Order: sequence, then structure tokens, then C-alpha cells
Amino acid sequence: MKSHQTAQTMKPATAAKKLGVYLPATPADFQEGVVSRTELDQLQADPPEWLRELRRNGPHPRPVVAAKLGVSISGLARGGITDALTTEQIEALKEERPEWLEKERATQAEARKESARLKKRDAERAEQDRA
Repeated sequence: MKSHQTAQTMKPATAAKKLGVYLPATPADFQEGVVSRTELDQLQADPPEWLRELRRNGPHPRPVVAAKLGVSISGLARGGITDALTTEQIEALKEERPEWLEKERATQAEARKESARLKKRDAERAEQDRA
């Protein structure tokens, strides 16, 4: 008896998230279909022009916007940014350096420092436990 392998598929929203693009900006055929794991791998390995263009100029989803600005997604919300932004809009924000952005960057930097401190502490404790 042969086992039939079925291709794993995902919703377009999941695929867009994995590709780091804003779903409403993708082509209609991408939004309306399902994406197989193989298709996703092909898109990542050899992105078509529409995908390269979206990654380059946007609009970008909030996680990408947050990363490009150096803040958390929550920080974006606190700063009033709830929609996708283009690369041009992100660069304009970086140049303007609004007060909320500077505050959120400082908060993010503190959070990273604290995370690193806790990781180091936990590693030291683990080392002591092994000794």
C-alpha cells in the first residue's frame, strides 16, 4: 500500500507573514489562492519582481516597520502608527526623529540590555549548577 503525500499549504496571510510583506499589497492571485510549502520555498529562493519590489519599497507590515525603526510593535502603536508604511515614509520618520520615536528607541534599547543581562545571569547560573 502506497502512502500519498499531500503538499502542505498555507493561507496567503501566513505566506505573506513568512515572506515579510504586506498582504494587501501582493498580487490578487497570491491573495486569493493557497501557497504550498514548495511555492513558498521557491518565492524565498528566487523572488519574482513583485516580491523584490515590495521588500525594497513597501508598503511594509508593522513587524518590518518596527524593525526598520528600531522599536517594538507596541511602540509603533503608542506612536500612532497603525498602518503599513513605505520605505520612503520610514526614512522620513527617521529623519524627522519625532519625540515618540526617540523615546521608543530608548525603551527598546533598555529592553535589549535587560534581556542580555538576564541571559548572561541564567548562563552563569547554569554553569554553576554544572560545577
